[in-house]
Amino acid sequence: MKKGETGRRGEEIALAWLSDRGFRLLDRNWRSGHKELDLVMERADRVHVVEVKTLTPPLQIRPSEKVDAAKQARMVSAARHYIAAQHVEKEVQFDVVSVVLDGARSEVEYIPEAFFPIWKRN
Repeated sequence: MKKGETGRRGEEIALAWLSDRGFRLLDRNWRSGHKELDLVMERADRVHVVEVKTLTPPLQIRPSEKVDAAKQARMVSAARHYIAAQHVEKEVQFDVVSVVLDGARSEVEYIPEAFFPIWKRN
């Protein structure tokens, strides 16, 4: 499976997993310039900005470990644009869904509040 196909399949699995647990999709692959938000979901009183990372075995690291400080900063930047463009008034949290694809099997790990952004004033 090619890298792009792996990522798309992981996003589909993550979206289904979250939807089954009461999350509602607001946007998928939302772009602001060259920055992208994989999934923007809503549940109860929060908007969840969700980064989906998908890998296949053999694993050297967990997929979630690929969401490093630089990736977090890009997510926060894109989220700022999303919040302004969509007039989001709810609390926003940053989550990660880690998907491991092993043939027809998949393993999902949901990490709520995976990191807390430092919001800088403009």
